[in-house]
Parts: sequence; C-alpha cells; structure tokens
Amino acid sequence: MSASILERVQADTRDAMKAGERDRVVALRMLTDALQKDLKGGGTDEVAVLRRERKRRVEAAQAYRQGGSGERAASEEAEVTEIERYLPAEMSDEDLSTMVESAIVESGGSSPADMGKVMSAVMPKVAGRADGKRVSAAVRERLAGGG
Repeated sequence: MSASILERVQADTRDAMKAGERDRVVALRMLTDALQKDLKGGGTDEVAVLRRERKRRVEAAQAYRQGGSGERAASEEAEVTEIERYLPAEMSDEDLSTMVESAIVESGGSSPADMGKVMSAVMPKVAGRADGKRVSAAVRERLAGGG
C-alpha cells in the first residue's frame, strides 16, 4: 500500500528539518496541520485539502501583491510550490474532453439543463486531476455546443 499524502508530507518535514530548510519546514507543517484537521473531522479526500490550501495561498499571494507586499506574496507562492508537489498531475485538455464526452453519453445529457447530471458522472472519474471549475467549464461548453 502506498503512503498517504499526510505520511509523505510528514517524512518530507523530517528531511527538511535535518537539512535546515526552515521556510520549507514551515510550509510543510502548515500542510500537515491542514491534513490532520481534515482527517480528525472525518475527511478522507487529501487531494481536496491540498487544492483548498493551494487556492488559499494563491489568493493570499495575489492580495499581498496588490497591497504592495511582495515579500509576503513570495512567501505564499513558495507555499503554493510546496503544496503542488503533492497534487496529482493535471489532466490534459484532451483527456478531460474525452471524459466529459463519456460522461455525457453515460448520463444521457444533451442540454445545459443536464449540467448537474453530467457533472455527477464526470467528477468521480476526474479524481482530483482537474479543478472543478475547469471541469464545469468543459461540460458547460460541450452541452451548449452539442445540444
């Protein structure tokens, strides 16, 4: 059985501590904390936690940049880079399109009114390899163009 993302983050934290990588240790501890809180709350989707934490850091970095605080923005961006190490590779547009097509056929969707039905069919197949907004846009585009 492969190690969970939490176990990998904890092992990497120990390695970063030994190597004296203080900034990386801070980012990894933040990630460990978020994963443990989700686990204690009954959560089981580590990828969803990573995506949520990544989104928070991206938004914070943008806010700091707009506010003229480049150093704080850079710190948030460094955390984004750490988080991305644990996320599954993003699905290509071609693969996403193929999955959307398959889900439309499977669910019998044919118009924008079937959006929910198609999304319910495609999201489990995507399994964290594409952001929900991206999947939603692909489904919406295909249903609008195809029906």
